[in-house]
Amino acid sequence: MRISELAGKTGIPKETIHYYIREGVLPKPRKLARNIADYDEGFVEQILVVKDLQDRYFLPLSVIKKVIRQQKKHPFDQTSFQIQSEYFNPIDQLLTGEIRGTEAFLKATGLGKKWLLKMEEWGVITSHMRQGEPVYSRDDLVIGKLAVDMDRLGIGPKDGHDPEDLRHVADFVQCFVRSSYEKYYERNLKRFASGEKPEGGNRIIEVMSLFFYHLYRRCVREEHQRRVEHARNQDCEREGRS
Repeated sequence: MRISELAGKTGIPKETIHYYIREGVLPKPRKLARNIADYDEGFVEQILVVKDLQDRYFLPLSVIKKVIRQQKKHPFDQTSFQIQSEYFNPIDQLLTGEIRGTEAFLKATGLGKKWLLKMEEWGVITSHMRQGEPVYSRDDLVIGKLAVDMDRLGIGPKDGHDPEDLRHVADFVQCFVRSSYEKYYERNLKRFASGEKPEGGNRIIEVMSLFFYHLYRRCVREEHQRRVEHARNQDCEREGRS
């Protein structure tokens, strides 16, 4: 697309887009001719990310540039970024790639030591040893924070929920991932053997993550609606009998 179309899709003036490119916040577009450049859909996503960081966190371009550079090491799409940004301030994303040490992890997540041990036993949270101390990934950090939030929202042991249900979820997801990756690697065996990286690998991870996310949301919405309708029907039956 031409820059005028890009400006229309994002609501960002052409002059500002040129400035982002000069500052290295956006990559240079593909040149079709001396004064004609082509911008693909990726520019729309990147500009929306920049806009979100400016509007939500009031970050200067110098910091936004570092955030985007960091995120390129862990490819994401716009929706995934918005979800993750609720649990990670952009500055944290620059500084927090992984957490070293159990105490640091507990402090960062608010998770109790007892439940961390349980979640590690169940395979919900995993760590690997480095120089004699456990190291936790960013995903583990998010999972720990979410577990604490679930407990605060009334989905925890004190509310009658069995925390071991998380173990069954982890078992299912791990089984599904192993099965799907086995098929994926079998199909791309020749590429892996030659050292070639199959296209779309990182994109597949994000797409499948969002698939599970939206599938869960839809199931919850439908179950909630079913129970609300059931409660209404029961009320109507009671009123009819009285």
